[in-house]
Amino acid sequence: MMRSKLIATFFLSCLVVLLLSCNRSSNQTAASKLLIYTPHGQAQLKDFIARYKQLHPEVEVQFLDMGSREILERVRVERNRPQVDLWWGAAHTTFQTAADENLLASYRPSWADKVPPGSRDAQDRWYGIYETPEVIVYNSEVVSAEQAPRDWDDVLDPRWHDKVLIRNPNPSDSMRAIFGAMIWRFYKDTGSPERGYDWLRRLDKNVHEYTADGTILMQKLARREGLVSLWNLPDVWVYKQKGLPVSYVIPSSGTPVISDGIAIVRGAPNEAEARRFYEFATTPENLILAAQTYYRIPVRTDIDRKLLPAWMNESFTRMPLDWDLLRKEGGEWMRYWDTEIRGRNK
Repeated sequence: MMRSKLIATFFLSCLVVLLLSCNRSSNQTAASKLLIYTPHGQAQLKDFIARYKQLHPEVEVQFLDMGSREILERVRVERNRPQVDLWWGAAHTTFQTAADENLLASYRPSWADKVPPGSRDAQDRWYGIYETPEVIVYNSEVVSAEQAPRDWDDVLDPRWHDKVLIRNPNPSDSMRAIFGAMIWRFYKDTGSPERGYDWLRRLDKNVHEYTADGTILMQKLARREGLVSLWNLPDVWVYKQKGLPVSYVIPSSGTPVISDGIAIVRGAPNEAEARRFYEFATTPENLILAAQTYYRIPVRTDIDRKLLPAWMNESFTRMPLDWDLLRKEGGEWMRYWDTEIRGRNK
């Protein structure tokens, strides 16, 4: 009988050790995973993840590459059971909307005091890391620098009839910023979006096609399916370096500049790992790398500007905007454009 009890006790002890071991292994596995939602593209993501894994080979890093507005919708759907840990890339307006909806966790990075107040959330729920100016783009094989539009209103000239390509603005932070800025130019004086809607109607007369995404936009511009477009400056440089015949003009009257940010999702399954990657992606060395290789303009004020591409240090006029108004009214403005303006002015 005593022998049987000893054997039973031995096996029970082994079972407890095994269960504790499995539980510990499960916790270690969970702590070694990271899921990122991002619109920054395959090249930059794969590069940064590869270098992160050199430092932390035990971490399994995955990412989903999608538009910033798509990310917002996905995070909303997952709010009661978050799947993602880190959200890397969206306009500050989109992040502020997510913050107001209690979708983001508060985290103050080590470099928080190196960011201007307008490029960060007052409660540390998101921080801007890149600047994204919006520009006029043109096919440089067909349109000379002298012929290219110099300002926003020049794109409405009848000589560009059926020659303008526009990326569908609904899922795009860049295009929503541009369309919102065009409405704001008049709204600030009249308190009404009507004159801004008239501007978009005149633009619609010249639009050859509204493309599904920025890649298709630039490819069609290179193929001369359109000659002029409105898009963001970092992407133009990406495609210039790929050999596409595209160039740009920063509008003379001023341009909206997005703060492209980063945030940890509230309830992230692997928040500690998200914080570690957050700090890794935003070191001065990695911000300089992103500038030199992926044309991302850093927000931080402590970056040595001499290490950045020369074009990033060229001065230009920033368009002053009421970003909070654009964020709150932008949805209705885009709904009106989609239902009452798009494709109706040929």
